[in-house]
Amino acid sequence: MSAGLEPSQVSSLGKGDSLHQQVLASFPLCDMTEEDLTQNPQFCKLLATLSQHVDQTGLTVPLKTELDKAEQKLQSQRRHWLRSESLYKGLQEMIQEHCIRKHHATVPPDQNMFHETMEKCLLVSQCIRQLDPSSTTNQDQPSVLGLSPQQVIDLMPPEKNVQRMKQGLPGELEKHLKKKCLSLLTYYQPEWENESEGLKTIKFSHLSAQLDKEKKRAESVKETCRKNANLLQRQTQLYLSELIKSIQLLQSLILDHRLRIQTDLDKKKLDYFEGKFELVLQKIKTEMVEIQLDTYTVDSISAHRKIRQTLESELKACQVEKQSVEMKLGSFKILGKEFETLAEEYCRLRQEIEMKNWALKEFTNYSNK
Repeated sequence: MSAGLEPSQVSSLGKGDSLHQQVLASFPLCDMTEEDLTQNPQFCKLLATLSQHVDQTGLTVPLKTELDKAEQKLQSQRRHWLRSESLYKGLQEMIQEHCIRKHHATVPPDQNMFHETMEKCLLVSQCIRQLDPSSTTNQDQPSVLGLSPQQVIDLMPPEKNVQRMKQGLPGELEKHLKKKCLSLLTYYQPEWENESEGLKTIKFSHLSAQLDKEKKRAESVKETCRKNANLLQRQTQLYLSELIKSIQLLQSLILDHRLRIQTDLDKKKLDYFEGKFELVLQKIKTEMVEIQLDTYTVDSISAHRKIRQTLESELKACQVEKQSVEMKLGSFKILGKEFETLAEEYCRLRQEIEMKNWALKEFTNYSNK
């Protein structure tokens, strides 16, 4: 199938949003949004072309036709089966009701014979069906309890009773079915329970049309609900998409605002810490001044000043003496190495004299003791 579209097809499919809406309506089971179709225009055209050949469930036209035929055939066989099954269930209900009446009241002999004959006939037919359920049954299949269908047929009631039962069966079955129909009518509309039998019969004749009408209305409501569900799904997807975009935009705004606020906040914190540092520094200086004031009194400061003056005068005298000694040493260096040897010998002798004087002094002190 070609993905492109003929000009006539384009004009019939519509343009823009109408084409998107038609594609979404043609494929309700696909998880698509208008944004997906807008972002993929060729894919949208392919789906639009494909929608002319398939239905909403994805079936092609020939396959849909064959499916409808098979559905009609199935419905026909189902109606046939339901007709037989309803008749069989109705006969069983008649037998059950006869058994109940027999236990609660006296039943006429002819009615008793009628229902007993009908019950035996049903049992025989049911047994024959179990022994030979279909024409395709394997002949080699072992029979139940060694019985054959002919042996079960021999258990049928007398032919006279069977013929009498068949003659009265349509009338009895009609009464039973009519009673069930009226019960169904009163179940559907309880307010009609007190109406006459003739009026109930007339209303029951219109019940199928009324039920068919309500069925169509229910199907219409169901289809409307399905369309609303698809519309709600698309709107939910669109809402979630817009919500995600809004969240992303909000996140970007929050991030920008946070960065701008963070810069101002950091600047304020920096100013705060600078002011706090200056305050701590001034406090430290104040503490140092207080410690100095507590440590140094007026008398100690004046004493320190006198000590300083004395030390400065002694330093000046030492510097003067150093200069004079350096001048003498300079004049001695002019005399050469011989004088240096004499000076060293002189220093050695001075040290020995000092040592001997110290020893003599110590010896004298020790002798005086």
